[in-house]
Amino acid sequence: MQSINYSLSLIVILLTTTYAISQDWSDLNNNTQLRYGIAGLTGAELRDSIQWVDENGEPRTAVKLKDFRDNYKVIHGFQAWCPGCHSRGLPTLKKMSIALADNDKVSFMAVQTVFEGTHANTYKRMQEIQKDYALDIPFGHDTGDATTGNRSGTMFDYQTGGTPWFIILDGQNKVVFNDYHLDTAMAIKLLKEATK
Repeated sequence: MQSINYSLSLIVILLTTTYAISQDWSDLNNNTQLRYGIAGLTGAELRDSIQWVDENGEPRTAVKLKDFRDNYKVIHGFQAWCPGCHSRGLPTLKKMSIALADNDKVSFMAVQTVFEGTHANTYKRMQEIQKDYALDIPFGHDTGDATTGNRSGTMFDYQTGGTPWFIILDGQNKVVFNDYHLDTAMAIKLLKEATK
């Protein structure tokens, strides 16, 4: 009987969390991020092992979620050799960053989440991509380490499924979106509404 009560309590908590998240973001994600198991959870702090460059492509100290205080954070995961990153992901990131350039309550960053092809998805290529797309936001190179199976720590922490990938966290660092498929116009609209 106790295990039944526990199971019912767990179901109620999961349904409540799912409803609370999907209320504002359901049109954007159709709850697809729920399969990755982190919707509504607090996002993991970015790892110290990520090699960062600033908005001008110069090496900088580690970027942390706490650096952006109560801002919404948009993290784009990509790889240099990923065709979808160049046809969809990076152009989407560019559109979003331009549309929200004057909004000081939304912060953008891109992380090369290396999980294969370390010979092609290099720190240098990450810098070239930042320049090619004229994205004046921090870029990181994340190859992970032995604790993450030598794949990106960001991928490991956010349970991402590959690239291109978008993670959106609210002002309290709760994950509100975590998936491949992002409706650019809807994401811009929701971020504008959330940060009025």
